[in-house]
Amino acid sequence: MPDARISQRHISDLYRKIAPGYDLWARVTESKARDLCLEFAAIQDGESVLEVAVGTGLAFERILKANPSGRNEGVDLTEEMLIRAEKRAAAAGIKSYRLAVGNAYALDFPDNDFDVLINNYMFDLLPEDDFLTVLAEFRRVLRPGGRLVLVNMTKGMRWYNSIWEWVYRANPALLGGCRGVQVLPLLGQVGFNTLARQYISQMTFPSEVICAVAE
Repeated sequence: MPDARISQRHISDLYRKIAPGYDLWARVTESKARDLCLEFAAIQDGESVLEVAVGTGLAFERILKANPSGRNEGVDLTEEMLIRAEKRAAAAGIKSYRLAVGNAYALDFPDNDFDVLINNYMFDLLPEDDFLTVLAEFRRVLRPGGRLVLVNMTKGMRWYNSIWEWVYRANPALLGGCRGVQVLPLLGQVGFNTLARQYISQMTFPSEVICAVAE
């Protein structure tokens, strides 16, 4: 897979700039994958749910509606994204949530704390060498039997999907630093059993949705 070409210290600056237009991009290219993400998560009211990289709250709003009596936590690296997520969450009229700046490499939660962890379009920003570190952190905060659902930009299956790889190679900032990645082979190394992986191409943009269970 291509190397991550935007450093971690610059990711927050980039997303501060693209936050105002992110929702339009997400609806055009990512909405089907997010729909499947929430279907795979199968959240039951009363569960403890964490979304890492909550962005503008497109998934988090729906998490709240599925889990009004439960505990809902969301973290993101960029305050400007969280401001938009907070507005969206407040409009849902459900109070059982907390949003905060947080880093996926070191989540500020105890071990075995959540029933469900959702993560949309983050690993495609990270250096490949860091994948296992972050997945292990996800496993740490999930209870045994807890559900992990990941959505990533991935390698395309058709010739026309390669347009996004060309865009990334020309200017990675145009894709928010995202490039096609493959996370599935690593899950077993950090204590997850994979239940499903589904590939989705929306407006030729290739995504994978993965559901796994913590051992």
